[in-house]
Formats: sequence, structure tokens, C-alpha cells
Amino acid sequence: MTRIVRVAAAQLGPIARLENREQVVTRLIALLRQAAADGCDLVVYPEMALTTFFPHWEVTDPVELESYYEKAMPEGAVTRLFEEAARLKIGFSLGYAELAGTADTPRHFNSSVLVGKDGRVIGKYRKIHLPGYAEIHPEHPFQNLEKMYFEVGDLGFPVFDAFGGTLGMCICNDRRWPETYRLLALQGAELITLGYNTPLHNPGQDTGQSPEQRRFHNHLCMQAGAYQNSSWVVGVAKAGIEEGCEMMAGTCIVAPTGEIVAETKTLGDELAVADCDLDACIPGKRGEFDLALNRRPEHYGLLVEAS
Repeated sequence: MTRIVRVAAAQLGPIARLENREQVVTRLIALLRQAAADGCDLVVYPEMALTTFFPHWEVTDPVELESYYEKAMPEGAVTRLFEEAARLKIGFSLGYAELAGTADTPRHFNSSVLVGKDGRVIGKYRKIHLPGYAEIHPEHPFQNLEKMYFEVGDLGFPVFDAFGGTLGMCICNDRRWPETYRLLALQGAELITLGYNTPLHNPGQDTGQSPEQRRFHNHLCMQAGAYQNSSWVVGVAKAGIEEGCEMMAGTCIVAPTGEIVAETKTLGDELAVADCDLDACIPGKRGEFDLALNRRPEHYGLLVEAS
């Protein structure tokens, strides 16, 4: 018996700085309905899918800055997305900027939630590998201020029993670090949702990389993570030119073999759909990548002591 999860990777085109929640949620619902009509079980949206990617500039107005964060999930206009998912009986994962804590001690995270077909939150992840810097670089055409606007995630890399298998989440820069996939795989992850907002050019941090190399490395890290951990990886991008920043795109669904089985073709709102057989993870997880059988951290020498 196979365990098929039909997944839609829901790429988004640019979200303008002045675009409000109602407008964005309407776009998300349109993709959700399209996925439901195609028989999908799960829709994966990008990182920070409800707003423009505000860490690309210094936000000096505290009212504007607070407007980019969600105090609860769902709240306000976003409730419509949850209600429509429950009506259509389709699940989703959604990236957003989270305001947690209290009024006296607010905490800010780059987060994602996994939502079931009943419209209820199954679990949450908070981004751990924050890129960029915490200070303004006026010489750059745009900023990368995630370290200014967010704390490092404090939930670890949890997995969740959902959609007939074991699912995990990560966000954007997490995909470049092998420990992300390995920590999820050690807990049995069979499908990993991964939303991202990545510039095609990254001022001050490209180290001479061409756009072609950036695109290559974007797919390389996801394909390697999928193959080495025998898991499906659903990488979903923000695409197009957003407030002057050209986004990388490259939305794709990667099989446990490391092969890309579906990808988008445009720079706008678009679905890439694939039937993800969770049982396709079994040959790798019980074969050459059987972690319990073949992984021996005690033999790694100084690496173990250094960790």
C-alpha cells in the first residue's frame, strides 16, 4: 500500500509594501481553491507569505513595523484562509512574521504553521538559521535585517504526525544547513515543507556568486537534503521583483531520490503539483541511509567533543 499526499507548492509573485492582508489572503485563497480543484491534500506557501519581505529595508515607523507581525494565528483577515481550507478539506503550511511574548517583553520570530484539513493548527516552527545582519548598511541597494527584526527560533526542529506520515518544517536559510534535514530525519520526517524569500543578488554576501550559481545552489541544497535523508522536500519561493528586489524563485518539489519532480515556470502566483508517495522514503531510510544502523556519532572523534 502506498501513502500518497498530493502536494501543491504555492509560489507567490511579489507582494507590494502597500498591499494589505485582505488582498494577500485573497491571492492565497485563489491558489488554495486551485489546489483543491486539482485534488491536492496539502498546499505549501512561502516564507512570510502574508506581507512584503520587510527585512529588506529599515522600517523607522513603529506602527508600520508592528503591522507586519501576526499576534495570533489566525487573526483578522487571515481567518478567511483557515475557514476556506476547512470548507475545502485541504491542509496548508504558511510562513509569517510572529509577535509573541507580552506587551512588556515582546518576542519576534520568523515562523510557519502546519494546518490540517479541518482548519486547525497542527504545529509551529520558528526559523533558527537567521541570515543577514542586525545593522544598517546604507551602501547596499536593499538590506537583509532578519537579525534585527527576529530572534533565533526556540522550538527546535519538531516533526508532526499529519497527512498519513511524519512532516517537518523549516524556513529559507535553514535549507542551506545539513543539520536541518538531519535533525528532522532523525525524528522520522518523510516530508519537509520549506518556504523561502531569497534575493537573486545578496549585497555584501554573494562572494562573487553569479545569478546562475545562486540558482544552482538553491536547488542543490534541497536536493542533497532530500537524498541524504530520504525525505520529500517542498521548496516554495517568493518570485519576481518585490519593492526593487529581484527574488530568486525556483519553487520545486524534490523526491527522496534527490530528483526534482515538479517546478514552477513563471515569476508569479503559480502552483507546482506532485503526488508525494511517503513510502518512497522507505528504501533510503531502510537502506544506505538507515540512520540507526549506519550512523555512529561516537566514531566521529573530535567532532563530537567540539559539539
